[in-house]
Amino acid sequence: MLDVGKWPVFALLPPEELRLIRQACVFGSAANEALYVTVNDEVFALGTNCSGCLGLGDLQSTIEPRRIDVLCGKKITSLSYGTGPHVVIATADGEVYAWGHNGYSQLGNGTTNHGLIPALVSTNLLNKRVTEVACGSHHTIALTSDGEVYAWGYNNSGQVGSGSTANQPTPRRVSSCLQSKVVINIACGQLCSMAVLDNGEIYGWGYNCNGQLGLGNNGNQQTPCRIAALQGINVVQVACGYAHTLALTDEGLVYAWGANSYGQLGTGNKSNQALPTLINTDKERMVEVAACHTSHTSAAKTQSGQVLMWGQCRGQAVSSPHLTHFSSTDDVFACFATPAVTWHLLSVDGDDYMTVAQSLKKEFDSPEISDLKFLVDGKCIHVHKALLKIRCEHFRTLLNETDDEAIEIHQFSYLVYRAFLEYLYTDTISLQPEDAIGLLDLATFYRETRLKRLCQETIKRGISEENAITLLSAAVKYEAKDLEEFCFKFCVNHLTAVTQTQAFADMDHDLLKNFISKASRYGAFKN
Repeated sequence: MLDVGKWPVFALLPPEELRLIRQACVFGSAANEALYVTVNDEVFALGTNCSGCLGLGDLQSTIEPRRIDVLCGKKITSLSYGTGPHVVIATADGEVYAWGHNGYSQLGNGTTNHGLIPALVSTNLLNKRVTEVACGSHHTIALTSDGEVYAWGYNNSGQVGSGSTANQPTPRRVSSCLQSKVVINIACGQLCSMAVLDNGEIYGWGYNCNGQLGLGNNGNQQTPCRIAALQGINVVQVACGYAHTLALTDEGLVYAWGANSYGQLGTGNKSNQALPTLINTDKERMVEVAACHTSHTSAAKTQSGQVLMWGQCRGQAVSSPHLTHFSSTDDVFACFATPAVTWHLLSVDGDDYMTVAQSLKKEFDSPEISDLKFLVDGKCIHVHKALLKIRCEHFRTLLNETDDEAIEIHQFSYLVYRAFLEYLYTDTISLQPEDAIGLLDLATFYRETRLKRLCQETIKRGISEENAITLLSAAVKYEAKDLEEFCFKFCVNHLTAVTQTQAFADMDHDLLKNFISKASRYGAFKN
């Protein structure tokens, strides 16, 4: 399962659909467009569909996912997008498909007509196997398996690398000084292009008024130029922001150059840099750098898994690398970039990958490797002693005092006790509000404060005129003050209907007396 929960565009997808997602991309000027691929290799799109960028064959926006039939089964390996937006993908077979905005021929089909459905980009690429694609605002570059770079689209600043500033309507090989070189990684800023060679050299071309080519000057370049300042340094990855560039070396160092008005270079100031500048990352070895041509945000991941961010972060200018609690650079862009788009194609680390939480959930009540079972109402619940000790103080004490492999429980029902044990594995509860009362009793007995709070929230969501008095009684019994106040207010607001229920007729005398007294003070009987 790919966690796309931090991107609001996916918020309406049901859990059963979210579980199927294996790849995803969020793009668009307001992060309002998305594509995703399921475990069955079906491709879906949703969002505002500007310029037909969803590839659905029309210009209609869609709040619900629609399938892109032509892409199903293609196995997408690389994806990028522009600001039009246009979208370009490479498949496992090395084919390139493009669709969306085409005002500058960025789809590579020789026209300037928008593409409403994904179309194969064939000119000069038919016998090539493309492994990676990258888009600037309105231009596209592609990397082949033999290390060649092809480019097409908008070329006002030389970003296509053709030696002129004429737009390039179809893919053209970027040759010049790359003619006999092998490229291993590519990236695009808004109006520039970058390429990393197999020997660690890095080349840039296109717009350079902010110094984003790292050449020590601000002149645009119509053909690739080697960044001489990094002579002797082996670059392994490059990432481009709107007008700045990040490079990762084989020693885990990060260099940055270009625009810096938001602190996106991480130098501690906001001065542009036309030459590569080594970033201070507290001697931590970096394994990934991240940036996106739509924003001024930068991120990097350390060898130990820590994630740093800097630049424009939700409107703030953060001029030095800031340590976050995130586990991936993707989270930085979901939570802090403007717009909050994905900087690359999100992918699960393999079909069988599961998080720790998912693995624990899968093993709950599974007899295969459990070492303890609870017998409740004649039924078994299989668990693991170590996990119970870690998660619950009650079990830490109990299981240190006994070596039993089976424990009988009489105080609580099977439904309630199973829900409790499942909560220890998943941090969630799945009970009807009336059943949650029993779990609230258990949480009170075991002094599980968080579980008690979850039970109260579950009960609140299920309150009705019929069960309000029952829930109020439970809240009083288990000293759940917040829930008691909530139920009391609901009863007062629905007083006529509530007083006509059987539960009100059967109400405990002392509770009824207190209810009437409190309701009177609340002004319930003024009319």
